[in-house]
Amino acid sequence: MNKKLTILDIAKLADVGKSTVSRVLTNDPKVKAQTREKVEKIIRESGYTPSKSAQSMRGGSQKVVGIIISRLDSPSENRVVATMLSTLYAAGYDVVIMESQFDRNKTNEHLAVLKKRNVDGVIVFGFTGCDENALAQWGNRVVAIAMDTQLISSINYDNQGVIELALAHVHHQSISRISYIGVDPEDKTTGLARLTAYKKWCKKQGITPCYKTGKLSHESAYQLVNEVLKPDTQAIICASDTIALGVAKRLQEIAREDVVVTGVGGNELLSFLFPKIFSVDPGYACAGKKAADILINQLNGNEQIVHYTQQPIPH
Repeated sequence: MNKKLTILDIAKLADVGKSTVSRVLTNDPKVKAQTREKVEKIIRESGYTPSKSAQSMRGGSQKVVGIIISRLDSPSENRVVATMLSTLYAAGYDVVIMESQFDRNKTNEHLAVLKKRNVDGVIVFGFTGCDENALAQWGNRVVAIAMDTQLISSINYDNQGVIELALAHVHHQSISRISYIGVDPEDKTTGLARLTAYKKWCKKQGITPCYKTGKLSHESAYQLVNEVLKPDTQAIICASDTIALGVAKRLQEIAREDVVVTGVGGNELLSFLFPKIFSVDPGYACAGKKAADILINQLNGNEQIVHYTQQPIPH
């Protein structure tokens, strides 16, 4: 069938009125389930795409992008989203933000909703276990952030580089007895990649690694401090600023503020509460703008898949 069918064409094929098709497209709950199923079947089989005027009729903008963020309370992801929004708004796009909670099924449900709403494109904050094939169905209308994939355009952080910068910072202070607190290595990026960087550095320096991993939370880090803290410990490298916050709090309580702490994220709250902590910014703000630019470029007709690694910025 011709993909350039009109609502009237769909109505004739489904043997219903034009207004009924419109109500199906706008998800009107008053449409009978049997009628909705018949109309949606015709739409699927014909490849029909609602026109811009039809999009406006359903109360949305003519240009809409969906953003699926992992956690709405994540300081790092919010920094990425901030520059992303500025770039998308400047290009005339409205934005729908949804939360995945690191859940594969929830992410796929969000993708299905966004597809049904006929958004122009999607930016997804990836995570270990994210369904790459579901994302790949969006073709050149999707960009993934913090996800190692070759199927779609993506932006990754230099997870090894951020830890190397933190280690170099303390090593330049003639510090060699360095512990590490990270995230469960089941997480391939913040977890495994950053832990691997620490272990490789220790091997290169001839230092015995001393580390523990847990959840990406300050509560988890707070509990792990005693397991990596020795009488001669000089520094604790943290996989994130959230972890550094918990570590600094615990060290303060036990009067071990002589221990140097580093984080990853460039979090302003951490810097305010503990100004001595050195934090490496993976380049969150730059990554947000870059992701939006890539998606806009692809929506404008550039079908080339782009893979970009954002370089860290010392903070």
